[in-house]
Amino acid sequence: MINNIKYYITRNTVPYINLAVEEYLLNNVLDGECILFLWQNKHTVVIGKNQNAMRECKVEKLESDGGYLVRRLSGGGAVFHDLGNLNFTFLTKKGDYDVNKQLEVILRAVGKLGINAEKTGRNDIEICGKKFSGNAFYKSGEKCYHHGTIMVDVEKEMLSKYLNASVEKLASKGVKSVKSRVVNLAECTAGVTVEVVKEKLVEAFGEVYGLMPKEILDEAFDRKEIEKLTAKFSDWNWCFGRLASFGYEISKRFGWGEIQLHLDVKEGKIKDVEVYTDAMDTQFFADIPCVLKGLPFSWAVLAAAIDKIEKSDLVSMSMVEDIKELLLHGGEGNGR
Repeated sequence: MINNIKYYITRNTVPYINLAVEEYLLNNVLDGECILFLWQNKHTVVIGKNQNAMRECKVEKLESDGGYLVRRLSGGGAVFHDLGNLNFTFLTKKGDYDVNKQLEVILRAVGKLGINAEKTGRNDIEICGKKFSGNAFYKSGEKCYHHGTIMVDVEKEMLSKYLNASVEKLASKGVKSVKSRVVNLAECTAGVTVEVVKEKLVEAFGEVYGLMPKEILDEAFDRKEIEKLTAKFSDWNWCFGRLASFGYEISKRFGWGEIQLHLDVKEGKIKDVEVYTDAMDTQFFADIPCVLKGLPFSWAVLAAAIDKIEKSDLVSMSMVEDIKELLLHGGEGNGR
């Protein structure tokens, strides 16, 4: 049961440091505690843990404009952050993790601005059918976080400038572009700023949990640990991963997200596997290379191996069946 709520608002806008602070807070959250972390990134594309950086982002353009590319711990898709966007993270222990309650904080804060918003699907919050907040989730042992974006006054033209939007994903949403699917809070009511939204979020946090939020000060952080985590998130290998050439590539979009399977085959056996996806479940997809490496290169054999992955809920059962079907039709994929 939550009996203590805290919040931390940073002025830092470098994404590597912000993701380091987020993980530090996760590692140090206490039983019965919920922490709200509010943060902003300057000119940044953030990709999900299992995504292919080069496919999701126009990296050369972003870097030539002085931007950042960073990979987060959670799953989901790529997003663009500028200083018109506000990020939030709720951090708790597993027993106190309540996504609906956490989303109520966002909805109540926006309501204080005179805006009626609603949760839609698995991870979006919308106003009149247009998304202003996307959410993602992460669990590590007994510790969890739920984080997301709030578009306050984002330069929407930047979304198409730096993101490679999936045509299939846009079609599944019934829209022609990323820009046409999203909305800023500033477009919905006058006088909305990032600072005002921060204030309303802290107010709503206290109201929803029925407790007085306590501010976390900078002095509470272990600077050496923050530096260590910052080095991890800024490391090229973490951000971009391997760019090896794989012999077979197959991909497809399903209701739970898109998957790209890259297979390296040597002497008739699977030598290496890379999996890229914008799905929310990070652990499930981390298990795929483990069950495929070393197997004979046969689509039927690979499909049977996928069935060995642990299926914890209906979503994972559906993912197994979909990926098996994709592999059974792998001969129709893109062998190179």
